[in-house]
Amino acid sequence: MQAPLPAPRWRVWTFDAPAVVLGCAQRQHLEAARARWPQGWELLQRPSGGGAVLTGPWMVSCSVALPPTHPWLQGRLPDSYRALGELHVQVLQQLGVPSRALPGDEVAAGNARLGPVVDWACYGSLAPWEVVDVQQGRKLVGLAQRRQRHGVLLVAGTLVTPPDWALLCQALGQPQDLAAVQARTVSCAQLSPSAPSAAHLAQQLRGALQAALGVQESALAADAGGC
Repeated sequence: MQAPLPAPRWRVWTFDAPAVVLGCAQRQHLEAARARWPQGWELLQRPSGGGAVLTGPWMVSCSVALPPTHPWLQGRLPDSYRALGELHVQVLQQLGVPSRALPGDEVAAGNARLGPVVDWACYGSLAPWEVVDVQQGRKLVGLAQRRQRHGVLLVAGTLVTPPDWALLCQALGQPQDLAAVQARTVSCAQLSPSAPSAAHLAQQLRGALQAALGVQESALAADAGGC
Protein backbone atom coordinates (compact mmCIF):
# COMPACT_ATOMS: atom_id res chain seq x y z
CA MET A 1 0.00 0.00 0.00
CA GLN A 2 3.03 2.33 0.25
CA ALA A 3 3.88 1.79 -3.42
CA PRO A 4 1.75 1.39 -6.56
CA LEU A 5 -0.05 -1.95 -6.78
CA PRO A 6 0.29 -3.46 -10.27
CA ALA A 7 -2.24 -6.18 -9.42
CA PRO A 8 -4.44 -7.33 -6.52
CA ARG A 9 -2.82 -8.92 -3.50
CA TRP A 10 -4.67 -10.93 -0.89
CA ARG A 11 -4.32 -13.28 2.04
CA VAL A 12 -6.66 -15.38 4.21
CA TRP A 13 -6.05 -15.51 7.97
CA THR A 14 -6.95 -17.70 10.93
CA PHE A 15 -6.16 -16.97 14.57
CA ASP A 16 -4.61 -19.13 17.29
CA ALA A 17 -5.58 -17.02 20.31
CA PRO A 18 -7.96 -14.19 21.21
CA ALA A 19 -6.93 -10.60 20.56
CA VAL A 20 -8.66 -7.22 20.68
CA VAL A 21 -8.07 -4.77 17.83
CA LEU A 22 -9.18 -1.18 18.43
CA GLY A 23 -10.04 1.32 15.71
CA CYS A 24 -7.84 4.36 15.11
CA ALA A 25 -10.29 6.65 16.93
CA GLN A 26 -10.32 4.49 20.08
CA ARG A 27 -6.86 5.40 21.33
CA GLN A 28 -8.32 6.77 24.55
CA HIS A 29 -9.48 3.25 25.49
CA LEU A 30 -6.14 1.57 24.88
CA GLU A 31 -4.54 1.78 28.33
CA ALA A 32 -7.70 0.92 30.25
CA ALA A 33 -8.38 -2.03 27.96
CA ARG A 34 -4.82 -3.26 28.35
CA ALA A 35 -5.23 -3.28 32.14
CA ARG A 36 -8.34 -5.49 31.82
CA TRP A 37 -7.01 -7.82 29.09
CA PRO A 38 -5.33 -11.11 30.11
CA GLN A 39 -1.55 -11.09 29.95
CA GLY A 40 -0.05 -12.92 26.99
CA TRP A 41 -2.91 -12.03 24.63
CA GLU A 42 -2.49 -9.20 22.16
CA LEU A 43 -4.31 -5.88 22.30
CA LEU A 44 -3.66 -3.78 19.20
CA GLN A 45 -4.75 -0.60 17.48
CA ARG A 46 -5.20 -0.53 13.71
CA PRO A 47 -4.76 2.50 11.43
CA SER A 48 -8.28 2.18 9.99
CA GLY A 49 -11.50 3.38 11.60
CA GLY A 50 -14.43 1.55 13.11
CA GLY A 51 -15.05 -0.08 16.46
CA ALA A 52 -13.27 -2.76 18.45
CA VAL A 53 -12.88 -6.26 16.99
CA LEU A 54 -12.46 -9.49 18.92
CA THR A 55 -10.40 -11.90 16.83
CA GLY A 56 -9.71 -15.48 17.83
CA PRO A 57 -10.06 -19.13 16.79
CA TRP A 58 -13.74 -18.45 16.04
CA MET A 59 -12.89 -16.14 13.11
CA VAL A 60 -11.56 -16.42 9.56
CA SER A 61 -10.36 -13.14 8.10
CA CYS A 62 -9.10 -12.05 4.70
CA SER A 63 -7.27 -8.95 3.49
CA VAL A 64 -7.51 -7.84 -0.14
CA ALA A 65 -5.41 -4.94 -1.49
CA LEU A 66 -6.63 -3.56 -4.82
CA PRO A 67 -5.28 -0.97 -7.26
CA PRO A 68 -7.50 2.16 -7.39
CA THR A 69 -8.71 1.27 -10.88
CA HIS A 70 -9.85 -2.26 -10.00
CA PRO A 71 -13.47 -3.01 -11.03
CA TRP A 72 -14.45 -3.85 -7.44
CA LEU A 73 -13.79 -0.21 -6.46
CA GLN A 74 -15.87 1.55 -9.09
CA GLY A 75 -19.01 3.41 -8.03
CA ARG A 76 -19.91 4.79 -4.61
CA LEU A 77 -17.59 4.14 -1.68
CA PRO A 78 -19.96 1.71 0.12
CA ASP A 79 -20.24 -0.32 -3.09
CA SER A 80 -16.53 -1.20 -2.79
CA TYR A 81 -17.65 -3.85 -0.31
CA ARG A 82 -20.17 -5.50 -2.60
CA ALA A 83 -17.99 -7.95 -4.53
CA LEU A 84 -16.18 -9.17 -1.41
CA GLY A 85 -19.44 -9.55 0.50
CA GLU A 86 -21.07 -11.46 -2.33
CA LEU A 87 -17.99 -13.70 -2.71
CA HIS A 88 -18.35 -14.67 0.96
CA VAL A 89 -22.04 -15.44 0.42
CA GLN A 90 -21.16 -17.68 -2.53
CA VAL A 91 -18.64 -19.63 -0.45
CA LEU A 92 -20.89 -19.89 2.60
CA GLN A 93 -23.91 -21.03 0.58
CA GLN A 94 -21.81 -23.78 -1.00
CA LEU A 95 -20.83 -24.90 2.51
CA GLY A 96 -24.44 -25.06 3.65
CA VAL A 97 -24.54 -21.77 5.57
CA PRO A 98 -27.60 -19.70 4.49
CA SER A 99 -26.62 -16.05 4.16
CA ARG A 100 -26.90 -12.94 2.01
CA ALA A 101 -25.10 -9.64 1.46
CA LEU A 102 -27.07 -6.70 2.88
CA PRO A 103 -27.80 -3.91 0.34
CA GLY A 104 -27.18 -0.37 1.52
CA ASP A 105 -30.85 0.60 1.41
CA GLU A 106 -31.67 -2.15 3.94
CA VAL A 107 -29.07 -1.25 6.55
CA ALA A 108 -31.19 1.18 8.59
CA ALA A 109 -34.12 -1.23 8.82
CA GLY A 110 -31.77 -4.11 9.64
CA ASN A 111 -30.17 -2.20 12.48
CA ALA A 112 -33.56 -1.18 13.87
CA ARG A 113 -34.87 -4.76 13.76
CA LEU A 114 -31.94 -6.11 15.80
CA GLY A 115 -32.31 -3.73 18.72
CA PRO A 116 -29.82 -1.25 20.23
CA VAL A 117 -26.74 -0.52 18.16
CA VAL A 118 -23.44 -1.10 20.01
CA ASP A 119 -21.40 1.65 18.35
CA TRP A 120 -18.07 0.91 20.06
CA ALA A 121 -17.89 -2.61 18.57
CA CYS A 122 -17.52 -3.40 14.86
CA TYR A 123 -19.93 -6.31 15.14
CA GLY A 124 -22.40 -4.14 17.06
CA SER A 125 -23.95 -2.63 13.93
CA LEU A 126 -24.53 -3.35 10.24
CA ALA A 127 -23.00 -1.72 7.16
CA PRO A 128 -23.67 -2.03 3.41
CA TRP A 129 -22.93 -5.43 1.84
CA GLU A 130 -21.94 -7.11 5.09
CA VAL A 131 -23.11 -10.71 5.24
CA VAL A 132 -26.10 -11.59 7.43
CA ASP A 133 -28.23 -14.66 8.04
CA VAL A 134 -31.31 -14.86 5.83
CA GLN A 135 -33.89 -15.24 8.61
CA GLN A 136 -33.04 -12.62 11.23
CA GLY A 137 -30.42 -10.45 9.54
CA ARG A 138 -27.74 -10.97 12.20
CA LYS A 139 -24.16 -10.12 11.29
CA LEU A 140 -22.06 -13.07 10.12
CA VAL A 141 -19.28 -11.38 8.11
CA GLY A 142 -18.00 -7.91 8.96
CA LEU A 143 -16.28 -5.70 6.39
CA ALA A 144 -13.87 -2.78 6.64
CA GLN A 145 -11.62 -0.81 4.33
CA ARG A 146 -8.64 1.50 4.36
CA ARG A 147 -8.02 3.87 1.44
CA GLN A 148 -4.61 5.19 0.49
CA ARG A 149 -3.09 6.84 -2.55
CA HIS A 150 -1.90 3.63 -4.16
CA GLY A 151 -4.89 1.44 -3.45
CA VAL A 152 -7.64 0.22 -1.16
CA LEU A 153 -7.36 -2.49 1.48
CA LEU A 154 -10.57 -4.46 2.05
CA VAL A 155 -10.83 -6.66 5.13
CA ALA A 156 -13.45 -9.26 6.08
CA GLY A 157 -13.98 -11.31 9.20
CA THR A 158 -16.30 -14.34 9.31
CA LEU A 159 -17.65 -15.74 12.59
CA VAL A 160 -17.22 -19.52 12.30
CA THR A 161 -18.24 -20.34 15.88
CA PRO A 162 -19.73 -18.06 18.57
CA PRO A 163 -17.08 -15.63 19.85
CA ASP A 164 -16.55 -15.06 23.56
CA TRP A 165 -18.19 -11.64 23.44
CA ALA A 166 -17.84 -11.31 27.22
CA LEU A 167 -14.08 -10.98 26.69
CA LEU A 168 -14.57 -7.98 24.42
CA CYS A 169 -17.14 -6.31 26.65
CA GLN A 170 -14.85 -6.80 29.65
CA ALA A 171 -11.83 -5.35 27.85
CA LEU A 172 -13.75 -2.22 26.81
CA GLY A 173 -15.46 -1.83 30.18
CA GLN A 174 -18.93 -2.32 28.65
CA PRO A 175 -20.41 -5.44 30.31
CA GLN A 176 -23.93 -4.02 29.94
CA ASP A 177 -23.72 -4.45 26.15
CA LEU A 178 -23.04 -8.21 26.17
CA ALA A 179 -26.63 -9.26 25.43
CA ALA A 180 -26.96 -6.67 22.65
CA VAL A 181 -23.81 -7.85 20.87
CA GLN A 182 -24.89 -11.47 21.16
CA ALA A 183 -28.33 -10.62 19.74
CA ARG A 184 -26.86 -8.78 16.75
CA THR A 185 -24.42 -11.51 15.64
CA VAL A 186 -24.49 -15.11 14.52
CA SER A 187 -21.88 -17.73 13.55
CA CYS A 188 -21.73 -20.43 10.89
CA ALA A 189 -22.05 -23.10 13.59
CA GLN A 190 -25.35 -21.57 14.72
CA LEU A 191 -26.78 -21.59 11.20
CA SER A 192 -25.87 -25.06 9.99
CA PRO A 193 -25.35 -28.46 11.64
CA SER A 194 -22.68 -29.14 9.00
CA ALA A 195 -20.93 -25.76 9.27
CA PRO A 196 -17.29 -25.69 8.15
CA SER A 197 -14.32 -25.53 10.46
CA ALA A 198 -12.18 -22.41 10.36
CA ALA A 199 -9.53 -24.31 8.38
CA HIS A 200 -12.03 -25.57 5.81
CA LEU A 201 -13.66 -22.15 5.36
CA ALA A 202 -10.23 -20.57 4.93
CA GLN A 203 -9.37 -23.14 2.25
CA GLN A 204 -12.60 -22.45 0.34
CA LEU A 205 -12.13 -18.68 0.56
CA ARG A 206 -8.63 -19.03 -0.86
CA GLY A 207 -9.98 -20.86 -3.88
CA ALA A 208 -12.74 -18.31 -4.44
CA LEU A 209 -10.42 -15.31 -4.11
CA GLN A 210 -7.88 -16.81 -6.49
CA ALA A 211 -10.61 -17.48 -9.06
CA ALA A 212 -12.13 -14.02 -8.69
CA LEU A 213 -8.93 -11.97 -8.66
CA GLY A 214 -6.77 -14.08 -10.96
CA VAL A 215 -3.73 -14.09 -8.67
CA GLN A 216 -2.43 -16.44 -6.00
CA GLU A 217 -2.31 -15.71 -2.28
CA SER A 218 0.51 -13.35 -1.30
CA ALA A 219 2.45 -12.41 1.82
CA LEU A 220 0.24 -9.38 2.41
CA ALA A 221 0.31 -7.91 5.91
CA ALA A 222 -3.13 -7.94 7.52
CA ASP A 223 -5.09 -4.98 8.79
CA ALA A 224 -5.93 -7.21 11.70
CA GLY A 225 -9.33 -8.67 12.25
CA GLY A 226 -11.80 -7.10 9.90
CA CYS A 227 -14.86 -5.25 11.22
